[in-house]
Amino acid sequence: MSTHLIVRVAAAILLTVVLVSGWSGATADEPKAGEQVKQQFTTKDADGNETTLHYWLYLPAKHDGKTKLPLLMFLHGSGERGDDLEVVKKHGPPKICTTEKDWAYITVSPQCPKDKRWDATTLAKLVDHVAAQQQADEKRLYITGLSMGGSGSWALATNYPDKFAAAVPMCGRGDAALAEKLIKLPIWVFHGAKDVGSPVALSETMVEAIKKAGGEKVKLTIDPDAGHDCWTTAYGKPELYQWLLEQKRP
Repeated sequence: MSTHLIVRVAAAILLTVVLVSGWSGATADEPKAGEQVKQQFTTKDADGNETTLHYWLYLPAKHDGKTKLPLLMFLHGSGERGDDLEVVKKHGPPKICTTEKDWAYITVSPQCPKDKRWDATTLAKLVDHVAAQQQADEKRLYITGLSMGGSGSWALATNYPDKFAAAVPMCGRGDAALAEKLIKLPIWVFHGAKDVGSPVALSETMVEAIKKAGGEKVKLTIDPDAGHDCWTTAYGKPELYQWLLEQKRP
């Protein structure tokens, strides 16, 4: 076999490994307990079209690969889209997880590509991928997000209500027509009373629709002083994380 052919075969094998595993050595760091590192995930849809998400992965200090820990996925807003993963750490869990010594969650914080919206199917695959890789507790998978990420959280919870133990959408938009799918899911919704871009009525409508459909596990916290940014205060609440840990699928 010629040297040229050997090189081509080797390159093809390497590409296959990267696509199947979802990891890229050029952009991913080795996950370590107590650290937040860059990762990459690639998946294909039914038509063979590839989607790649870059994301932050944080493993709690007590992560040992044996003890099953809860997993929290965070979805950012439209302003953090693009190819600079650092901006994803501006808000929420990826901002605070490294400074909280008792942070209990395997934390997954993907970045949405420029000019795109969150895709529930791709996100669900990413959750499954990380949960399997890091031995997460599949009965304690949580989803949260702000603004566009709040809408993404609603969409992910609505499309996969049996996957998650709880959802925490903030200042997002859900589909009230599908509220019946969410009646068994614990949901804590946050919104600012003075939000102009995403009026608080969006969350009020969703919560009302879920309750009307028979849901008893949904609650809404309205910050009377907040505009669109209700998340800084909300993600700073210790009781939010305690509530999450209390939620577990049967």
